[in-house]
Order: sequence, then structure tokens, then C-alpha cells
Amino acid sequence: MSFKNKTIFITGASRGIGKAIALKFAKGGANIVVAAKSIEENPKLGGTIYSSAKEIEVLGGKALPIRLDIRNEEQIQEAVDKTVKHFGGIDILINNASAISLTPTEQTETKRFDLMHDINVRGTFLMCKACIPSLKKSSNPHILTLSPPINMDIRWLSSHVAYTMSKYNMTMIALGLAEELKKYNIAANALWPRTTIATAAVQNILGGDALIKMSRTTDIVADAAFYILNKSSQVCTGNTFIDEDVLAAEGITDLSKYSVVEGGKLYQDLFI
Repeated sequence: MSFKNKTIFITGASRGIGKAIALKFAKGGANIVVAAKSIEENPKLGGTIYSSAKEIEVLGGKALPIRLDIRNEEQIQEAVDKTVKHFGGIDILINNASAISLTPTEQTETKRFDLMHDINVRGTFLMCKACIPSLKKSSNPHILTLSPPINMDIRWLSSHVAYTMSKYNMTMIALGLAEELKKYNIAANALWPRTTIATAAVQNILGGDALIKMSRTTDIVADAAFYILNKSSQVCTGNTFIDEDVLAAEGITDLSKYSVVEGGKLYQDLFI
């Protein structure tokens, strides 16, 4: 399938996994909406909607940078309306924006709980809601959410219940919409990495340089997303994909090129 002139709306696309997905599809000539809050670069995080847009266009894609806080419903609708006016519609929504705090209950501040649920749950839901009218008009519409399979192993709930609740809710949205939107041939799936991915969150919050060296690059998630979104929305829906499994189904089993440190030990990601 060609993604030339297909419009892909990606939240959190100024850096990390969102940006990697954007660059992957830019090579195929897609229209990419770079939706994120960053308009000035933070040295600890890197990247803005404008720097990502520039890289997308260098690779052959068309970019529309939009400053967006998905906690704000009005901003979401304005961003969707601007996208439709600029590119003529939306073919794919990628819910990548997310907040994390791996804290036990007593150490989870109310504002941090609210942030995770406002972004991860409410924001994801409202993004889907706003994009559905445009997705209905697409020939192969997809919603892809970066969230894990719902693993009810109690250790994931007992260690950081607030974060786990928010991520599982994202997956519940994907699974619920897969059934709700089936009659419109709109696919909804979730995707999650088997190992940690070298992102700013891993660097700054989770484990620093040591964990980065035990991680894979963002390219593995971008490649997995590419194969998922290549499939027919009529049949590929309601799945909780793991990146390794997606690639294996395509005959790709040598994943060494994705390791930050060649041949290094990899750290298994949360919920797997």
C-alpha cells in the first residue's frame, strides 16, 4: 500500500516514538500532522513540532506542525479542523502522547494522577472522537494506540496502579472502538514494545544511560506500525500487538539492528 498523500495525525510527534513513526511514513510521501506541545526545545527532551516537521519534509513527506495539548478539547477540535482544511481529511490517527509516573499510591500526587488520566485516557478518547467523522471518509482508516496488552498479573497493578490504570484504559479504548467502528471499516489496534525503547522518558525518568544501553531504538516500533497500517482496516482490527510479533509475522526475526548497543542485554518492557 502506498501512503503517498495519506494523512496521518500523530500526537506527541515532536520526539521519540511519535517522531520515529512520522519519519517512517514521510519516506513514503505521507502527509504528517505533527501534534505536540513543544514549540521551544528543552535540552533534556529535544525536538519541537517545527524541527520534526522539517525532518519530515526533507524525507519527502508533507508536514503540518500544530501545537496541541490533548487535555484541551477545544484545541483538539481546532487541530482536527485545521488538518481537514489543509490536507482534505484524516486517514490514520496515532495516539502516541502519554504521561508516566511509576510511583506507588502514597507517592502519587493528585496532580500527577490527573495528568496521566487527562492525557492517556481522556486525551486519547477525545482524539478518537474528534477524528472519527474524517476517518469514516477514508478508504483504509486506522486508529493505532501506543498502549500495552491488558495483563492482569497483579504485579503491574501493585507497583504503580495509577499509571497501569491509565495505560490499560488506552487499550480498552482501542478494543472498544474496534467493535464500535467495525461497521465503518475503521480499524482500531494497540501496539506495545517487548523491550524498553530509547526515549527521553527512559533517559530522564526510568533508568538513565544504563537503561538506554539495554534498550532498542524507536525504529522498531515505527517499523511495526508501518506493517500494521499497511493492512486492510476491514480485517486488521481489535488487536493488542507486540512489536516483535508484528515483525516476525513479516518474516523479520533478526532484530539486532534495533539494539542501542549491538549484542547488548535487553531489558523487557512493562506489562510483558
